[in-house]
Amino acid sequence: MLNTILGSTAFLIASFYFIASLMTFIVYTIDKSAAKKGHWRVKERTLHLLSLIGGWPGALIAQKILRHKSIKQPFRSFFWLTIFLNVSLLIGLLMMTDLNVLPAWILGTV
Repeated sequence: MLNTILGSTAFLIASFYFIASLMTFIVYTIDKSAAKKGHWRVKERTLHLLSLIGGWPGALIAQKILRHKSIKQPFRSFFWLTIFLNVSLLIGLLMMTDLNVLPAWILGTV
């Protein structure tokens, strides 16, 4: 039964990150298109919020492929902060669940 719970938890987390990343990539694409056309832009705080909730992998891919929001230093610094906060929160939540889904070196049990 524990394997089912662990598998289910890992699948749910992976699914959430995939969906959040796909949404974030789409929003970056829309913003890049708007930037090229001189139209209304997506607010930077919206892009950061999407990264913070788990869409940062999609944001990284969009920045690389679209070359969008990849140079502006204040944005980049805050973006990396959102990644740090998201990953820290995820690790904290996984440690609190005590499901042993984290490697031993993260848990400090090596």
